[in-house]
This record gives sequence, C-alpha cells and structure tokens, in this order.
Amino acid sequence: MARPMEELIGPDAPAEMRVLRKEQPVCPVRLPNGDEALLVTRYDDVATVLSDPRFNRTFNPRGAARAGDRATPPADLGQITRTLGMDGPPHRTLRAVVNRAFTARRVESLRPSIQKLTDELVDGMRQAGSPADLVEHVASPLPIRVICELLGVPHEDAEKFRGWSDRTLSVTSFPRDEVVQAWHDLFAYFGEQVARKRAHPCDDLLSDMVAASDDEEKLTELELVYLATGLLIGGHESTINAIGLGMWRLLEHPEQVARLHADPGLVVTAVEELLRYQTLGDVDRQRFAQEDLELSGVTVKAGQMVMAGVLSANRDEDRFTDGERLDVGRHPNPHLSFGLGPHYCVGAALARVELQIAFGTLLREFPGLRLAVPSDQVRRKTGLMVSGLEELLVAW
Repeated sequence: MARPMEELIGPDAPAEMRVLRKEQPVCPVRLPNGDEALLVTRYDDVATVLSDPRFNRTFNPRGAARAGDRATPPADLGQITRTLGMDGPPHRTLRAVVNRAFTARRVESLRPSIQKLTDELVDGMRQAGSPADLVEHVASPLPIRVICELLGVPHEDAEKFRGWSDRTLSVTSFPRDEVVQAWHDLFAYFGEQVARKRAHPCDDLLSDMVAASDDEEKLTELELVYLATGLLIGGHESTINAIGLGMWRLLEHPEQVARLHADPGLVVTAVEELLRYQTLGDVDRQRFAQEDLELSGVTVKAGQMVMAGVLSANRDEDRFTDGERLDVGRHPNPHLSFGLGPHYCVGAALARVELQIAFGTLLREFPGLRLAVPSDQVRRKTGLMVSGLEELLVAW
C-alpha cells in the first residue's frame, strides 16, 4: 500500500528516510493530489532518476519532444506546468539561450553589488534592534533585489513577485484559481518586459536572452516569457529559503558557528554543507519512466511516476560519512540540491555567491548571533512545494 507523502516531508523526515534507504529504497507513495508514485531514497538511484535519459519530466512513450515543438499559450495550470517541464530538444534550446546570457562572468560581476546590498540590509537589521526577524530583513529582500538587477526589471515590483511566486508554488495554501491567475499575471508581466527589452536593450540578462534568441531565431516570444518567468521564481524563492533555513540550522550548532568565526574561509564549504543538510524540498524532482527499468532490484514500469528523494540522497551514509551530522568543513560534498543532468539548476553559481556573502556577512557583523526563540518554536511555511521559514527571530 502506498504511504502518504506527507508522512515523509515533516520534521521527522530524515529518520524516516534512513529507514527507507535500508528497508524499502523504492517505496510506493501517495501524493497530496491523490496520484501515486515511487519514491527513491538512495543516492545512486536518485542520481539516476535525475540524469538518466530514460526518465523525463513528462511521459512521452515516443521519446523526447520533437525539435520543432513550440509552446502554446497556457489555457490552464496543466498546460503551464507541461510547458515549463519540457524535455529533449526544446529544453536544450532553452538552456542554450540561458547559458549564453547567464555566464560566470556576469555572475561574478554581481559580487560587489550583492555585497553592498547585503551590507545595507544587515545595517537595517541592526538598526531594527535585537531581536529581529532575519527572514524579513535579509533572507527575503536580498535574493529578490539580486534577481531583479540580474534580469533588469524594476526592484519596485518585488512585492508583486513575492505574491505571485507564493501562489505558483502553492500545494494547499491558495485556491487553484489563484494559482492559475498568478501564472497568467507573471506571463503578462514578462510579455511586456520582453517587448520593452527588444525595443530598448540594456546590459542585463533579459536583454541578452532576447538578443540571443532573436539572432538565431531560437525561441518564440512565448518561450522567452516562460523562460524569464522560471528564472524569476527559481532565482529568488529557493535562495530566500536557503538563507533562512541555513542560518536556522547553523545557529542550532554553536560549535560549527565557532569554527566559522575561527576560519571565515570555511564559508565556502559551509554553504555546500548547509545545502546538503537542509534540502529545500523535492520540487522539480518528479520524473516519468520512459521504459521498463530496474532501481535497487525493483522494476519501474514505463509511465510510472518516480519521485527523486534528494533530501534522503543528501544524507545517504554510503555517499556521505556520518551523513546525519552537520560539518561545515565537509569536503568533498557531492550533494544533489541543485539537481543533476540536463535540469541542473542554471542559477547555482548565483545562489552560491549570494549564500556565501549572506552567511559570511551575518557572522562577521553579529559575532554573538543566536536564536531568539527555542528551535522548536521557529515558524515554518506550510502548503508550498518548497521548505522555508515564515520568520527567524535572532538576537545578538
């Protein structure tokens, strides 16, 4: 009988996953919408599901989508998610456009402005006085402002983005019609932005994406809009949660904080370890088998939905020594939090820069930083596809 997925995503999830890795590494589960899937929990199996071409985001018994496939205007939520979840040649075309515009040079060029913005936000938190909500003052505004600057859209629109983003990631928090409306609002907004950048290009990512597409006629107007929408949501929501959850977990381990004070250079490995230890969720880990195959001795039938349990894989004892322990100096650290294979997170480099600066600055400016409430009273978000915090009260 399939286990309710809700039983495997709560505060006791790490312990539950440890049992599954040993006893039932391919476990039937029932999703909140009533669908059934197979949850895989071992590192090697999860890596296979994320990277093997025998798994796609959508089930297509004839293989990957044709090279000439093009998106159609979204009529409903199903059409939206199918378009954003494309595979094969259309997905490779999208990635090629982003990779040409989302370069390492551009990301590194943002480092000074990210540091400046972080300093301003940290000063604002200091002025607010102890205790203060780290999510409100730093974790939330920083990634939104950064992705706005990167894309070249007005940061004054950040509040609209937050409302739209929360709804697009909703599982049970908002009614379905509000979720669909949020997608439509985002598409309409970026349709205007793409037209504006085409008429008046600037030195920003969205202008580069338009130019890269127009030069070779790679994408339709609608696909550019889909791409910009996905970058906005993925470029700030996950980083907001990574900062909040990461600082929470770090402050639960004062001995690890002491190591970072003694050696600030450890912030690079600390970021990777916090991403491994506190996985944001298994959003975008759903795949469909394209043919019959075997995982850990279990036959997966063509067409079956498979959930890649990244949270579990990131603690698999066969890959991570003492995987249940937080170790800010852990190296190597091949965590799967950014995914693997063709859908590896395109914004991983930017997220790493933001996290390194945020954690490093907070620890440097507040050497006595600590939780202002007991850890079990920290308020977490509910009803969304990703993990996050409502607030993180800290003192210094």
